[in-house]
Amino acid sequence: MNVYDFDKTIYSGDSTADFYLFSLKRHKKIITLAPSLLGSVIKFYVFKKGTKTDFKQVMYRFLRYCDIDKDIADFWEINQSKIKKYYLKQKRDDDVIISASPEFLLEPIIKKLGIGTLMASRVDRHTGFYDGINCHGKEKVRRFYEVFPDGKIDEFYSDSYSDSPLAEIADKAFMVDGEKVTKWVFK
Repeated sequence: MNVYDFDKTIYSGDSTADFYLFSLKRHKKIITLAPSLLGSVIKFYVFKKGTKTDFKQVMYRFLRYCDIDKDIADFWEINQSKIKKYYLKQKRDDDVIISASPEFLLEPIIKKLGIGTLMASRVDRHTGFYDGINCHGKEKVRRFYEVFPDGKIDEFYSDSYSDSPLAEIADKAFMVDGEKVTKWVFK
């Protein structure tokens, strides 16, 4: 099987950031959350306090102002074109997507693309609270083996060395930069 990260790997950009901006344009009340979001950014990225999950839960508070099902459907109607061409050319039905983005955001596009398996961060679509931890780094490997206990990754694709734990268990690994795909160089 082939395994892919999602954001910046098969999707041109960061789907969570794009959805946040999309939602902000539709629901102006989201701006009232800016002070707490800024505080969380400073706490996590500047002072290195807390976890990525803690930070993202603060960011996801914006979901309470969304018409979530309609907003997600409309978002993918506009943003489906950001799925990269290289991926569409080599896509297989047994592909696996493992992403830190929330499941609820990726599920519609994964279904539309006919991809069989999605593993992503489990986030409540209304409250922004996590069920578990952010699906990132070593957590992606744990989640992979949770679903596929004897799984074997033929090829792995990502845009980021933070995915080295998955690259290390794959037969072949590739780095994606835009539409350019090159062999993974282990650091």
